[in-house]
Amino acid sequence: MTENAQHPQPASTPELPTQYAPAEVEGKLYERWVERGYFEADAKSEKPPYTIVIPPPNVTGSLHLGHAFEHTIIDALTRRKRMQGYETLWQPGMDHAGIATQNVVERELAKEGKSRQDLGREAFVERVWQWKEESGGQISGQMRRLGDGVAWSRERFTMDEGLSEAVQTIFKRLFDDGLIYRAERIINWCPRCLTAISDIEVEYQDDDGELVSIKYGEGDETLVVATTRAETMLGDTAVAVHPDDERYAHLVGKRIKLPLTDRTIPVVADTHVDPEFGTGAVKVTPAHDPNDFEIGRRHDLPNITVMDERAVITVPGPFQGLDRYEARSAIVAALRADGRIVAEKRPYVHSVGHCSRCKTTVEPRLSLQWWVKVATLAKAAGDAVRDGRVAIHPKEMESRYFAWVDDLRDWNISRQLWWGHRIPVWHGPNGETVCVGPNEEPPTGEGWAQDTDVLDTWFSSALWPFSTLGWPEQTPSLEKFYPNSVLVTGYDILFFWVARMMLFGLYAMDGTPPFHTIALHGMVRDQFGKKMSKSFGNAVNPLDWMDKYGSDAVRFTLARGANPGVDVPIGEDWVQGSRNFANKIWNATRFAMMNGATVEGPLPAPEQQSATDRWILSRLGATVAQVDAYYDDYQFAKLSDTLFHFAWDEVFDWYVELSKTTFFEGGEQAKVSGRVLGEVLDVTLRLLHPVVPFVTETLWTTLTGKESVVIADWPADSGFRDPAAEREIEHLQQVITEVRRFRADQGLQPGQKVPARLDLSGTPLAAHEAAIRQLLRLQPEGDGFHATATLPVAGAAVALDLSGTIDVEAEHKRLTKDLGAAEKEKAQATAKLGNEAFLAKAPDNVVDKIRTRLAKAEADIARITAQIAGLPQG
Repeated sequence: MTENAQHPQPASTPELPTQYAPAEVEGKLYERWVERGYFEADAKSEKPPYTIVIPPPNVTGSLHLGHAFEHTIIDALTRRKRMQGYETLWQPGMDHAGIATQNVVERELAKEGKSRQDLGREAFVERVWQWKEESGGQISGQMRRLGDGVAWSRERFTMDEGLSEAVQTIFKRLFDDGLIYRAERIINWCPRCLTAISDIEVEYQDDDGELVSIKYGEGDETLVVATTRAETMLGDTAVAVHPDDERYAHLVGKRIKLPLTDRTIPVVADTHVDPEFGTGAVKVTPAHDPNDFEIGRRHDLPNITVMDERAVITVPGPFQGLDRYEARSAIVAALRADGRIVAEKRPYVHSVGHCSRCKTTVEPRLSLQWWVKVATLAKAAGDAVRDGRVAIHPKEMESRYFAWVDDLRDWNISRQLWWGHRIPVWHGPNGETVCVGPNEEPPTGEGWAQDTDVLDTWFSSALWPFSTLGWPEQTPSLEKFYPNSVLVTGYDILFFWVARMMLFGLYAMDGTPPFHTIALHGMVRDQFGKKMSKSFGNAVNPLDWMDKYGSDAVRFTLARGANPGVDVPIGEDWVQGSRNFANKIWNATRFAMMNGATVEGPLPAPEQQSATDRWILSRLGATVAQVDAYYDDYQFAKLSDTLFHFAWDEVFDWYVELSKTTFFEGGEQAKVSGRVLGEVLDVTLRLLHPVVPFVTETLWTTLTGKESVVIADWPADSGFRDPAAEREIEHLQQVITEVRRFRADQGLQPGQKVPARLDLSGTPLAAHEAAIRQLLRLQPEGDGFHATATLPVAGAAVALDLSGTIDVEAEHKRLTKDLGAAEKEKAQATAKLGNEAFLAKAPDNVVDKIRTRLAKAEADIARITAQIAGLPQG
């Protein structure tokens, strides 16, 4: 629906309330938008498509500031495109979030004294579905609070029937193409969740540990290795040194005694070893370290697993049955008793990986898993960016993308969970393996069983741009809305989600990438730039701010901090400032409508307009052009700042104020300015709408009498520019600003009237004398006028009679005191900057601060001196 097709409102439009109350407006407006189908997308439409998928939030999740930030950006983009006449689809949905959801339901079971094993797999999965229906999806309601314009009728879930078919289809294709295989590799293992986890699910933090140096071998054939995980020595199968390290050349190829065991292990030469680090010798435990695993493959070393899935020692002997931490202490004590400990360092602070779900320390572990062979897929993903089919914004993020895809390792896609897409592979009694696609019957008979693992959550979310549109069926939606126009997401998941969508999109869709542009944003941080976290005590629930200040205020604050690829600081006082902006828009629009602002009839010709009218229309055209340019470059901070200053400063603080005299006097010029003001408000509200949708909807529909700004036309640059009018109003602003500053410096109250003589001859400001006097509270000069101060500005002169309005003696005393302080500050700064010894030692930022102090002091001296000179004499 276009603006022209909107239904007219009743002729008698109700007046706006005196105050804007977001809580009374937002919920009702959003439900009205949804009921009228504004956010739905028609695959049969002839309009050009514009598609964005929501980065699917976890079904266990709730709205946090990161979501609010990302959703604000996407909503602004889609609202603008909808207004521009595109068939716009913002695809909603949620991720089944394997580990997170399973953990939630397991905790619920624990409250009942049960475990998932008590229920069995089928009953447990049914229990998770029940939880999902009853408690999952809380975030959907919160998205409505924020104003997300998503196509709710198209909402998808990564485990619904259609998406499950897509997962099975692509698994089968990859398997048949030899791109999925099963093998033993080192993975991240969580001993609490009892599953492999992806790299993104590992959180690294500095922990206090211990570094022990252990002597391996006997007599002249000894080596010293250092480790923070002494318990893994039970699985050592070699010691490695660098091939060029002469210290150990005589040992390479020999076998040495492994302490606390009856085994001997070889000394191998490998270029992975850094001879400059530590002793230049490292223990090799291929089953419990990814780097060691690669060394083991190169040297054909055996893999000895020393821990079970719960990180309990399994090696027969005195340490069997001990937890990894108990074993660590016991093994170090035994080595110490055997004289094998060369050095110990406690505490030893080092980076340790933890499961992001349960915070358990992750254990690198050799495990039989399913993998995607990524070499050809990754090359295609790199080529798509290199040849321009996909643009990364900001462009400097390209290097990070290439660094990842150009060196991508095979992807571990299996998880040892019950909740998720079960791997569609059946194992036979004699080692047979059969992959089953959709609508294919699995093999039956004695000894056949389906693989027990499920797929990594990222496997299904990697299909999101096309599985949500009906793939593998060639649906009208897939034809219309694929590829997506842009992907908006955080740079933190560039590798884990974005890259995987590129791999699968290019593979499944015959070389067509899943999106034209990848627009990366930063992370939301607190006002001091610190990461938000409950443990830091600085985490914020955006719903609290929405309750307090309104959703528009939260959205505008987030948008105003959104520079591409850069982290976003945010504080509550900034949200309060945005609330003030929403109130300013409300109050100024209400005032304007009460004083004749209208959208009725055509816009008067330029020759009928005043210079003030032509100035604001010229500025309006330039603002539309600037905002469009910023949108196209994803510069949300700049476009928001442009709109803020145009609306607040130019429209409300200048144009409305300058037009008050015209409106007061009435007549034809008042009608012309009323129509101009209506035009400016109409366009400004439409420009603001994508970022602050609620307040603009209420104001725009009241101003225009039309159905909704959501389906209004996006403003086009009129092309009207009037440089002469802009210069004229700029001179007028200079006069008003300078006189206001002088009045404030003289201690005059804002409303205090002062006699004045205006010399505007030879300038275009003569037509503005009434407005100048009105805004500056300047009375006619009258009899007995005595010019005590004259201000030359912008080619004009303003003479003021301040006699009787201020205590000249007191003001002279105050200014003299201020002048003395400024001169003292100048002297101190000058002395420091003239001290060569100080300049040689002081940091650059300190020197810069002193230079700033000097410049300010000099400006203060000039200002105060002028004020003293301007005081009434005698």
